[in-house]
Amino acid sequence: MKTQILLLEDDQLIAGGLIYALEQADYAVTHCPDVATAKAAILKNTYQCALLDMQLPDGLGTDVQAALQGTATPVIFLTVVDDEGNIVKAFEEGAADYITKPFRLRELLARVKRVTLESLGRKSHILQAGGVSVDIEKGVATMEGETLDLTALEYKLLLTFVSNIGRTMTREQILDNLWDSSGNFVEDNTLTVYIKRLRQKLGDALTIQTVRGVGYRVD
Repeated sequence: MKTQILLLEDDQLIAGGLIYALEQADYAVTHCPDVATAKAAILKNTYQCALLDMQLPDGLGTDVQAALQGTATPVIFLTVVDDEGNIVKAFEEGAADYITKPFRLRELLARVKRVTLESLGRKSHILQAGGVSVDIEKGVATMEGETLDLTALEYKLLLTFVSNIGRTMTREQILDNLWDSSGNFVEDNTLTVYIKRLRQKLGDALTIQTVRGVGYRVD
């Protein structure tokens, strides 16, 4: 599978050159011309690097950076502003790198390669599905950068789904993974209740599909 790159750039000429160079380097590129489109893309896919222009018609690159929090996607800002204050602020807010326009494509590709390799290594304990991330080391789930308020059973249920992306699971298989806080087996009727609660908390960020007569599936 190709490394996924999110490109946020409203200048079509610059975007065209970047898309060509990145695809020639064997990356898969999702180009977004504005903040709204980028935020929608984040809910549908997982990215190993985000190249974000700082100034957009409908907001700032930092708006998209905030939406990426919790996904472990490294951010490289692309900007015409060569200001120490902005550079420091970008790094303080978690940016992986910062490059000013105009830039050399070979330099940018080198930086993308570095941060994507670091990202792939760093994300080994991060599970991503739709707009939801689960840090299995910390035992924390986030949605669009915000920590999800989940009970222990809801967290286990979510972890079960994101650990089995694309796989249809029977109710029995799911129940085998769930135990309540006292160590008691979770009953079938209880599973229905918890799936309903989890769906309400996830909203459109992650869809738990009912496979009639079989069980559930998350893609």
